Amino acid sequence: MLRRVHKAVSSSTIMILPMNGRKSPSSSVTGPHATTSSLSNSRKMIAQTTPHQNPQSQSRSAHTTPHTGFAPPMDGNYDTANPPYIRKYLRTYGLTPPRAESYEVQKKRCLAQLALKSTSLDKYLYLSTIRKNNVHLFYRLMTDHLKELTPLIYTPVVGEACQRWSEIYQQPEGMYLSYEDRGNIAAVIANWPEPHVEITVITDGSRILGLGDLGINGMGIPIGKLALYTACAGIRPEVTLPLTLDLGTSNRAFREDPMYMGSRRDKVSPEEEQDFLDELMAALTERWPGIVIQFEDFKNPFPALERYRHVYTCFNDDIQGTGAVVLSGIINAVKRSGVPPKDHRAVFLGAGSAGVGVAKQIVEFFKREGLTEDEARACFYLVDTKGLITADRGDRLADHKVYFARTDNNGQQFKTLGEVVDYVKPTMLMGLSTLGGVFTPAILQKMAQWNKSPIIFPLSNPSANSECDFESTITNTDGRAFFASGSPFQPFSFTNSAGETKTHYPGQGNNMYVFPGIGLGTILCKAVEVTDGMIYASAEALSKSLTAEEIDIGLLYPDLTRIREVSVLVARYVIRQAQDAKVDRETGIRSLSDADLDAWIKARMYDPHAEVACLEREVGALLSSIGRAHGHVANGWHDDVSDKNAKL
Repeated sequence: MLRRVHKAVSSSTIMILPMNGRKSPSSSVTGPHATTSSLSNSRKMIAQTTPHQNPQSQSRSAHTTPHTGFAPPMDGNYDTANPPYIRKYLRTYGLTPPRAESYEVQKKRCLAQLALKSTSLDKYLYLSTIRKNNVHLFYRLMTDHLKELTPLIYTPVVGEACQRWSEIYQQPEGMYLSYEDRGNIAAVIANWPEPHVEITVITDGSRILGLGDLGINGMGIPIGKLALYTACAGIRPEVTLPLTLDLGTSNRAFREDPMYMGSRRDKVSPEEEQDFLDELMAALTERWPGIVIQFEDFKNPFPALERYRHVYTCFNDDIQGTGAVVLSGIINAVKRSGVPPKDHRAVFLGAGSAGVGVAKQIVEFFKREGLTEDEARACFYLVDTKGLITADRGDRLADHKVYFARTDNNGQQFKTLGEVVDYVKPTMLMGLSTLGGVFTPAILQKMAQWNKSPIIFPLSNPSANSECDFESTITNTDGRAFFASGSPFQPFSFTNSAGETKTHYPGQGNNMYVFPGIGLGTILCKAVEVTDGMIYASAEALSKSLTAEEIDIGLLYPDLTRIREVSVLVARYVIRQAQDAKVDRETGIRSLSDADLDAWIKARMYDPHAEVACLEREVGALLSSIGRAHGHVANGWHDDVSDKNAKL
């Protein structure tokens, strides 16, 4: 990152600025050599100068205190692993206990404190506090204990956190844009203190998980989602923006709750929401050109996706991310089942955005396996609250359901899941309904009667909404089912009818397998659009990411402990597809081999374990250069510290 070192008005006053007072546009913030926001902000004004002495000093972050030119780090770099001279550099010296600790000591304390929390929500709040105040420690913990901590920062615990958000609110961690801000959205966005944002997750809270319209209480979703972007794909935390839109809520209980922190109005109309989003999308890309925008948990996500997907760099994780991760599991399950795609019959319980998105992704897979589009579509039977979706059911179908409406039912209407299952005799049973336990033992047993290896994916979150659990599936299919769920389940040891005892491992079709890599690849290749091909490529990459050992024990998805390795592969496939479609702007990497591209991606991933060492090297080089230029160390830095840093 290019910088200038300016000599100030006295020998004891040094100002260090990026070129033009901003991060260099040629340098990606996502990468090991990119500095944290706290470092960037502190460097803008290590010592105060007046505007007429240095015009660039007028360019400061929105949160910088006018009187002193300094504010504590926005991103919470109060890391007790930082040695004293780093704390002085960051202007955090004296704000934490004086002793510099090893990570092992930090981890021991944090895990012990976490164990003292009596409820999952208490643990969620504790981890949120660490993320706010000691961001690099939080991500060190996340990368080392991903399996244990992910359920606490995202599903299933985030569901309870969202339901009680206005009750448990403690600190700002994202942006809230109200419908009352229309006409002034750009000015509100200007208040976000980070000068460079690469990705945002946006929700209007209208369909949070399977919990309905939670209004602004849905903020836990973009916060948690972006934490996974950082932990799983190495996107720097300070270049992420959680964003919640307060467009009213249809939840009357919240509107009448004195604790609710959102506006007390009913949900705006679709036309009003579209106008608001038009202004929002323009404002985001005006401030941060090239920003990747992910839509999340909108009740009707299709209009926004269709309206903006070819204009902005955006995608919808509920439709496309869910579709991609489930498709990956289906690719592996179909290939291992021995049943060719043309002979599969898939019953989907749930025909909302996620269900239709998943089904369309599998249609694309079947087409690539040699079926025509009509042949592929004929393999799918979608069921909503009124039964099997048919063209002659008598009701007006939502636009997104029309594609899968059956026309071969000969006037018959099937009202319940049981009736549809008996009629279709499916090879696949997919649940995206949020109806817990609806895949009954009787239905599971029928699936086992009709299929040697039934494919059963209860994908609804949280765990209480899962259509069936893992133990019930294994028990009622004699251990022969291919299983993937939306929520985590534990391995289960089972003795089948032949007397064979085996430990079965559940697959979890968690979107975190793909969306971090989609975001990373899109950012790094500077794509102007997230194409359908890029989404499909993420699923293909995930399906190929399993090791031989993982395949041997029957896994459909790789072990979560390898998620950063998997994200590199997903990012590479996404980049290659962007290159094929010529929507990439980072054209210099087109000629790299796959191995070199993987190395290039890894070199640009944030590593929380390396942050202290990076700061030490940078401060050492900085002080050495100052010493050479002035023959002494700037006031406030001890000679022994200078000597130490000169060796770094």
